[in-house]
Amino acid sequence: MSWLLDQIWRYPIKGIGAEPLESVDLALGLPLPLDRAWAVLEAGGDASDGWRSCRNFLRGAKGPSLMAIMARVEGGAIHLSHPERPDISITPGTDDQALFDWLAPIYPDTRSPAAALVPSPPEGMSDAPFASISILNHASRRALGQKLGQTLDPRRFRGNLWIEGLAPWEEFDLVGQTLAIGEARFDVVEIITRCRATEANPETGKRDANTLRALSDGWGHEDFGVYAMVRTGGSIAAGDTVTLA
Repeated sequence: MSWLLDQIWRYPIKGIGAEPLESVDLALGLPLPLDRAWAVLEAGGDASDGWRSCRNFLRGAKGPSLMAIMARVEGGAIHLSHPERPDISITPGTDDQALFDWLAPIYPDTRSPAAALVPSPPEGMSDAPFASISILNHASRRALGQKLGQTLDPRRFRGNLWIEGLAPWEEFDLVGQTLAIGEARFDVVEIITRCRATEANPETGKRDANTLRALSDGWGHEDFGVYAMVRTGGSIAAGDTVTLA
């Protein structure tokens, strides 16, 4: 039994900017390199060190237009683009206010504004309080899209690894299993419960699909994808075979 690793994505700033990768080197017990390596703390958010809940940060569930941002990391700079904003390149720790000014026109003024660009702890700043890598299933995406009557862009779900060849929702059966992808091994830990960020179209930054209601009406849950942790480090690449280890 085998499947295919179709896509690899990372999100250098939590909730702000998706970056496709062809390959990546993974380390034991860590997230993808530079995945959620930074996060934009909102005014009044928890400014302590370490992992913090997503409610403390700017994110797509609060400002759907953020979902249309693309990212590219080059050296120490993060290059960002959005259909309604000029491209910008920032160096975290140097150009933070420039980033906040760039985000302001595409983030609701009814929400708390950006206060600081904070570095993540070694385990990253995903929505899970551990060094997670999210694994998602194209067949589940297509099933949800069929329920909604529209094609759903994978970027809605902010996943790291997209698998082709599983049956719809078969990824849930992988919890407790170990996956082999390229040189790496992954322990699949838990199912991911979703938020309103998935309602926004990454091409437009507008909410155009009630994904949570469709999941609930169609399958009795609001879950999509699974969290895994790196058990054995190594290189993985789009096109690699995925098997149970």
